[in-house]
Amino acid sequence: MGVLKVIKLSGKKDKADYIHQLIKDIEALDKMIKDGLVEKSPIRIGAEQEFCLVNDKFNPSHNSLDVLKTIDDDHFTTEIGNFNLEINLDPFELTGDCFSKLADQLKSLLKKAKEAASKHDSKVLLTGILPTLSLNHINIDNMTKVERYFVLNDAIRESRKDNFEIHIKGVDELNLLHDSVMLEGCNTSFQMHLQINPDEFVDSYNWAQAISGPILSICTNSPIIFGKELWSESRIALFTQSVDTRANSFLLNEKQSRVSFGSEWTSGSVTDIFKDNISRFRSLVTSEFIKDSVEMLEQGVIPKLRALNLHNGTVYRWNRACYGVGNGKPHLRIENRYIPSGPTVVDEIANMMFWVGVMIGKPKKFDNISEKMDFKDAKANFFNAARYGMATQFYWDGSFIPSHQLILDQLLPMAYKGLYSAGVSPKDAEHYLTIIENRVKSHSGSQWMTSSYRNLKTLQKRYEALESLTAKLYEKQEKGYPVSSWRILEEQTSNIPLEDRLVKHHMSSEIFSVDERDSLELVIKIMEWKNIHHMPVINVKKKLIGLLSWEDVKNFTPNDPQVQKAVSTVMTKEVITISENDKLDKAKAMMKKHNIDSLPVVKNEKLIGIITSKDM
Repeated sequence: MGVLKVIKLSGKKDKADYIHQLIKDIEALDKMIKDGLVEKSPIRIGAEQEFCLVNDKFNPSHNSLDVLKTIDDDHFTTEIGNFNLEINLDPFELTGDCFSKLADQLKSLLKKAKEAASKHDSKVLLTGILPTLSLNHINIDNMTKVERYFVLNDAIRESRKDNFEIHIKGVDELNLLHDSVMLEGCNTSFQMHLQINPDEFVDSYNWAQAISGPILSICTNSPIIFGKELWSESRIALFTQSVDTRANSFLLNEKQSRVSFGSEWTSGSVTDIFKDNISRFRSLVTSEFIKDSVEMLEQGVIPKLRALNLHNGTVYRWNRACYGVGNGKPHLRIENRYIPSGPTVVDEIANMMFWVGVMIGKPKKFDNISEKMDFKDAKANFFNAARYGMATQFYWDGSFIPSHQLILDQLLPMAYKGLYSAGVSPKDAEHYLTIIENRVKSHSGSQWMTSSYRNLKTLQKRYEALESLTAKLYEKQEKGYPVSSWRILEEQTSNIPLEDRLVKHHMSSEIFSVDERDSLELVIKIMEWKNIHHMPVINVKKKLIGLLSWEDVKNFTPNDPQVQKAVSTVMTKEVITISENDKLDKAKAMMKKHNIDSLPVVKNEKLIGIITSKDM
């Protein structure tokens, strides 16, 4: 939100005062545009780098405030999760070697972050969604201890009056209920800013919307959440649902989500974008506003439009219009929010150059794109790209065209032309855009991650595969070569020493279980059909209450009266269990001590897996 001291809007006076400030800010912006006060040139670029902090096991490291204090640099700030931080890069004029300069600054600041993190036994990782994240890491206890995050969480929960329901269907399916906005903390991005001439803002904004799908398709890097393979860029679905203020009713779902692509082309002027946001989305928080922005203008002072920017910071459009003041001059820019963090700095700068190049290299035939393309096609292109990445087929310029063909034949030449027209160094343009071209011909970050994870899972259980994947991601990232040159990981790749192995690294989490009321005959058949030797038994509350082993039932015949009875009559009721975070050696010792071959793995009395002697 950019403002640290915020409070939840509650009383009528608070709301009335804030709305008054918002309206005054809109009036001031309209006046500045009309009077030609908003800067038209030079054009500048900027970026924000979000990153993860991980420990030596490549799980989240919950120490962002300690690391931030050690860094001691105003370029850095917090994120909602205490395992993430953000870098705000300086703006650079769009000319010459500006992209290399931005890359150099980013590398320098990341080096500072790495040095600080190492003092707290942590590492820095660039990735859209950290593969090793689990639900344990995103509870409210791991929310960064900064008041504005708790205020925002309370405000959104109060608006919803319900938990957050997450449902994402990809190759796998994710269904869960969560009690806070901490799911937002799963997402890390590389947010790119491009300053826009106010006279051209609406057409440029619509063009940014139109190209979002094709640009995203080659930049995807977040295919895995909680071990499940979902969308090529799963952040799009997860972020949309993680801060949704709407409850799940038919009526309210007619409203637009706070995280959205939009519902129609923009018309009028840039202030109409802000007016639409204010009309659709009620303010969640407020801060202290002392001066009237219109009065400030009349006194010759450029206002920062704090109320408008605070409201804008709680409306998360994937292409967001932004107002700012630099060196005393007001400017407008488009913030591209859909590009993920990583896999490397050079990949991120290539993504940025590609987007900026296509933005400013728009051919005349695409002027007034809102009159030549249906908005629903642009929106469909965007969500298809998020789902399928480079496998997307786009509806573009009146016909369907595969992603790789559109990028190679149309968008890359467009980007070169745009960058050259802006005076960007040909050497820089060729270097970074070649990275995009090679990615089209090889693989993107999400394709590398998905293929590697599938290979790893042929020999490893989920948690081990995720840790091995993340370790190799870090190792390759540190070398700095673009992801298109990375070899897909082989099956036997592992990063976990024997002495560090836990139950979760070897347990089976995709398991069959039966209800205590199920018939023994059915359960025996399931065990035969699926070659299962240990069947956990649960009750209606999904709690583990027993265990049935093949030894218990192998001598039953189909005509035995016992097989008509319920499982509860035969199962072992006193079940010896273990936690997923116990050492593997402990599991072995428990099996030996009790002369058993399996241990159900439980969390809060609920079954989450099973580990057998065969698994070890």
